Amino acid sequence: MIELKTPAEIERMHVAGRFVAQVLSELAARAQVGINLLDLERHARRMIRDRGADSCYWDYAPSFGRGAFRNVVCLSVNDAVLHGLPHDYALRDGDVLSMDLAVGIDGWVADSAVTVIVGTPDTEDLRLVRASEEALDAGIAAAQPGNRLGDISAAIGAVAAQHGYPVNLEFGGHGLGRTMHEDPHVPNRGRPGRGLRLQPGLTLALEPWFARGTDRIRFDPDGWTIRSADGSRTTHSEHTIAITEYGPLVLTRAEGV
Repeated sequence: MIELKTPAEIERMHVAGRFVAQVLSELAARAQVGINLLDLERHARRMIRDRGADSCYWDYAPSFGRGAFRNVVCLSVNDAVLHGLPHDYALRDGDVLSMDLAVGIDGWVADSAVTVIVGTPDTEDLRLVRASEEALDAGIAAAQPGNRLGDISAAIGAVAAQHGYPVNLEFGGHGLGRTMHEDPHVPNRGRPGRGLRLQPGLTLALEPWFARGTDRIRFDPDGWTIRSADGSRTTHSEHTIAITEYGPLVLTRAEGV
């Protein structure tokens, strides 16, 4: 079931969204050569605890995972793109790191992801990361009241096609609000003019993610970490947005941006 949110409820999600943006900004600044992924996890835990917020990932146990997720942030390196488990790994020069965070504050949730390049960037990695950011911007721009869900998906997919990146349809964006995952599913490729009509009060997490060379994925033995099937590098960008009568409102953008 899809629940449309009131302006007051959207503002409560905005509070959570600003905090998510703050945490990701601090983690991105700390993601330097030599920093251990577990240090980033510990820092995120401290920030969430000090804010009195709730991690949406801790104890999350969907059908595809192997046991409950026992971390507060997904950290995915290089060919890993989604649901990466923080583990004992020191970041190396040129690593591509995707960080995905969902947090609830006072019963309302926001979800966002960013990809950063550690140390010296490779030109093709920069192009890949920019492609997901451009696709996210295009999806947000298409999230106008009266448009269809397929308009968002088509906008994201068009950017991927422009850059020559294939699109996986198994995992994509989603509704959210009181919980991290609600209806509807938002594929990263679609047909314009199709699907659910966008109405004010609809809140969505849009999350384009691409691999350089394939749309196929594989899971690590941990049952969580998702990698490109061919080992090519990956990128993931995500914002929580609300459809308003005036257009899309990004809820997970840092204040002043």
